[in-house]
Amino acid sequence: MAGPGGDTIAAVSSGSAAAAVAVIRISGPQAGAALIALAGRLPEARRATLVRLRHPAGGEVLDEGLALWFPGPRSATGEDMAELQIHGGRAVVAAVLGALFALPGIRPAERGEFSRRAFVNGRMDLTQAEGLADLIAAETEGQRRLAFAHAFGHLGRQVDGWRRRLIRAMALIEAGIDFADEDDVPAEARALARPEVEALLRELDVALADRRGEMLREGALIAIAGLPNAGKSSLINALAARDVAIVSDEPGTTRDVLEVALDLGGHRATLIDTAGLREATGKVEAEGIRRARARIAEADLVLWVHDVADRPVPAERPEVEAGAELWLVANKLDVADAETPDDATWASRQFGISAQAGLGLDALVEALGALVAGRAAGSDHPALIRARHRASAGEAAGHLRVALANWDRLDDELLAEELRLAGRALGRMTGAIGVEDLLDVVFREFCIGK
Repeated sequence: MAGPGGDTIAAVSSGSAAAAVAVIRISGPQAGAALIALAGRLPEARRATLVRLRHPAGGEVLDEGLALWFPGPRSATGEDMAELQIHGGRAVVAAVLGALFALPGIRPAERGEFSRRAFVNGRMDLTQAEGLADLIAAETEGQRRLAFAHAFGHLGRQVDGWRRRLIRAMALIEAGIDFADEDDVPAEARALARPEVEALLRELDVALADRRGEMLREGALIAIAGLPNAGKSSLINALAARDVAIVSDEPGTTRDVLEVALDLGGHRATLIDTAGLREATGKVEAEGIRRARARIAEADLVLWVHDVADRPVPAERPEVEAGAELWLVANKLDVADAETPDDATWASRQFGISAQAGLGLDALVEALGALVAGRAAGSDHPALIRARHRASAGEAAGHLRVALANWDRLDDELLAEELRLAGRALGRMTGAIGVEDLLDVVFREFCIGK
């Protein structure tokens, strides 16, 4: 990764669509020279200045806009950085970028390269970079709040606190190594370190048990299941307020798993329309049913759609995976001219609807929103929101568990090593230790210009 003394990058950071204003960022050792070449001068640091931008080759006026100058290391990337706020027409943006790239030592930025330089130069840790990526991609209010907290250091501060406590415990154990010739020091050091390690393990276990982060970031997974022609596709179309699934009277129409994202009261949910669960009549339908059962097994909630116009509500629980909560959605009440059934004791909740006529859908949507909001609720922000965070915390907890289980049997050196490995696992979460192989994975999620 290039830093001071390396190459200089530039890109539009305000998106690719035409707009009233476009923002071009420039970062690297030639950022100041680029401003002088296009604007004719270097503006006062951190003050927006109106400038006329000219092509350095022939002096042609390209645009008039605002220029800002951020000398490193007090900049977003930790190196010299400039920003041009210009008119957002595609031709204007292309002309200014063309003039920049004609200068020696300036090239187009790659995906996430500004944020990666900020990480390398110590302006943010990996959890903040991931939070920033999530903030850019946030689609719901819940996602925005969670991403904002992590972009501004919520998890980084917590992990830093965990690591510092581990270091204190390690120091106590190593004091026993350094003063092994004094009879009382090793035993006393171990006694002081153990409560700290026990408390830290309890906190990690609580964080690992809290699944709200995944619920907020990824959204609740709601599977729509049932027998063929129960109205599953009609229901998902009604909930999505658009045609996302083919509706037909022919059994087995849905052959694959269809997914659609919804915003339920500020929280993301993904609806899954699955193939009707029955004995398959062909290889394609059989594969669709296999995929349907696999996705149902991953769901947080299953809506079992039942056609009350065609058959009575089953007395026994349908054959779906037992892990998820199961709601009965009695469909086609407008055709059946019947009351909502209340005798399906296997269902956590029951709803009567008509997906075609829109009857009862408001109550169902309200209940879905309340369920998702309830599962994501909490007085604080969840610590672990990505699989990478969870893996690192789980690895750290595993080493602490080994240390505590063998506290009185391990030599001081081996006990300190287990604590060191736990600290190393936590360090990988923020990028403090050994994460070079993770950087491409983390920063490729970003768009150009961030």
